[in-house]
Amino acid sequence: MEFLSSMELFVEVAKAKGFRRAAETLGMPNSTLSRRIAELEKRVGVRLFHRSTRRVELTEAGQAYFRRCEGIVAEARVAHESLLELAERPSGVVRVSMPVDLAISYLAPAIQAFGARYPLIDFEMDLGSRRVDLVSDGFDCAIRMGAPPPTPSTLIARPIGLLPRYLYASPAYLHSAPPLQHPRDLAQHQCLVQAAVRLASQWTLSDGKETITMPVSGRYSVNSVGMCQAMAKLGMGIAVSAGPDTGDDLESGRLQRVLPNWNVAPIPVYAILESRLIPSRVRLFIDCISAHLQGQD
Repeated sequence: MEFLSSMELFVEVAKAKGFRRAAETLGMPNSTLSRRIAELEKRVGVRLFHRSTRRVELTEAGQAYFRRCEGIVAEARVAHESLLELAERPSGVVRVSMPVDLAISYLAPAIQAFGARYPLIDFEMDLGSRRVDLVSDGFDCAIRMGAPPPTPSTLIARPIGLLPRYLYASPAYLHSAPPLQHPRDLAQHQCLVQAAVRLASQWTLSDGKETITMPVSGRYSVNSVGMCQAMAKLGMGIAVSAGPDTGDDLESGRLQRVLPNWNVAPIPVYAILESRLIPSRVRLFIDCISAHLQGQD
């Protein structure tokens, strides 16, 4: 990159037939430009300019070098300008793998807003929990929830947000269930555990002053946030969910907040990438999702 930059400086001096005029065009000190050209000459091993107090002329080697460099520099500028245009009006396809509950319950509004903002971008979304190979499966990125996923050294896990979570239950369940005034009381309740198998789990809650981790259990265990919420509305127990996903149910009275002064530990969300050098459409997509998750969109 530094070599290409030096070639650009050389082309400007050759066109201007002088260092001072070229320095003014480039917006850099004349002394700096002279030093850079001298370093280039030392690097290529030949003198490129005949210098005198009155004028600067290309040597024979300089003329041959200029004919080659002028085209290279012009092509580089076109490529750079095309890239800037692409960044301003990104296009192409974003191929992303996401958990179905996260996509439907939390990210759908962000995807809709992003699609409206960038009409030249199309989407291929694979919704599921299967582990994908970004390279062989042809994905630009994978969005994942939970603890930082173990990734090969060739992949990058970029944190993009936290999902704040709370406890909810139906009025019917709370009417017939034991009193619930402190997280310790959860031991006496049916808790809808989000797990693939029906095993005891634990919830960590905080009221801003105290943090407590409680083992919880219940008759029903499922690996779907949506199903847990549906069962909670049917009075089958207490569920963990994020605020945006329960708005309509709270307004209608189908659900109500449990232990309102306590929050469940938020769950982190990550974007798994093959490289930090990603197309602008993918970077903008991830930034949009991140802003949405952080309540900035």
